[in-house]
Amino acid sequence: MAKTDYKTIDQYHENFSGDVLDRMKTIREIIHNVAPDAEETISYQIPCFKYHGYLIYYCAFPKHLTISHPYSAAFWEHFKADLEGYKTSKSAIQIPHNRPLPEKLIRKIIEFRKKENLAAVKAAR
Repeated sequence: MAKTDYKTIDQYHENFSGDVLDRMKTIREIIHNVAPDAEETISYQIPCFKYHGYLIYYCAFPKHLTISHPYSAAFWEHFKADLEGYKTSKSAIQIPHNRPLPEKLIRKIIEFRKKENLAAVKAAR
């Protein structure tokens, strides 16, 4: 894999085209619609969004997109049924390119993560 030094999400996106790029742009748009104050950044050389802490990451692979974050046990319990049929790990959800982008699910994930981050800030006070 080539060494990269992305500074912006736009730079990351420049490496993709067609449907993969469109899918990533849709995810980015969903994030901004649900969390308009989210800060865009690059972390681990992939797109990352912060909203009172890390909100979510996404990245592209040859056969899938991944949305990731070290998800909580409450997250996995809440989305157990929604995520059936998707390959997951403790911090990632793979969305195959040959399946429709689950926009409603992504929106629900961002809403849930936003609430988790706000709750964590409140608990820290």
